[in-house]
Order: sequence, then C-alpha cells, then structure tokens
Amino acid sequence: MGRQETELLKGTLEGIVLAILSRRPAYGYEITAWLREQGFTDIAEGTVYALLIRIEQRGFVDVEKVPSEKGPPRKVYTLNARGREHLDGFWTTWGFLTERLDQLREGGS
Repeated sequence: MGRQETELLKGTLEGIVLAILSRRPAYGYEITAWLREQGFTDIAEGTVYALLIRIEQRGFVDVEKVPSEKGPPRKVYTLNARGREHLDGFWTTWGFLTERLDQLREGGS
C-alpha cells in the first residue's frame, strides 16, 4: 500500500472498524484478519488495537472478556447505540465526500 493510501486509510479506519462491528461482535485479531483479507495487508495489529482502545474510551463499544482456548481472555467488542450513531454520521460524511469527489473527477461543478 502506498503512502497516499495509508494516509487515507488512517482517516477512515475508525469508520471501517465500526462498520465491521455493526455486523457482529469481534475481537481485535478477527478485525485485523478481516481487514487483511479485504486487501488492507499493511495494517498492523497494533494499529487496530490502539483504535479499539480509543473507541472504547469514547463509549462507542461495549466490551466483554471472553475466555480463550489459548492464553488470556479475549476482549470482544460490540457496537452500542452511541457507536451506531457515530457510524451513521461517518456514512453521512462519507456519502457527502464521495459525491463531491465524483463531481470533481467527472469535471462537474
């Protein structure tokens, strides 16, 4: 992934992770693996874990510690009502931006 893609991803990763969690609860490694399967191969686990801590602190997710077959319990993140509201705002902003960018690309005003 090039520098430009990396910078754009940094600005949207929170919304992407919230969108993943809107489908089902997940733990950090699951989220990282899904992102990599979708082609975001340069995403480090540490980046995802730091983001999960931030969205937990902002009150967008509920966290449950679930026993793991190997090692310590896993923190499973579930999107809550506040997180859904924030995600709705992300999609509204995303729609606005993509419409304007499409207009620019097509040469419209």
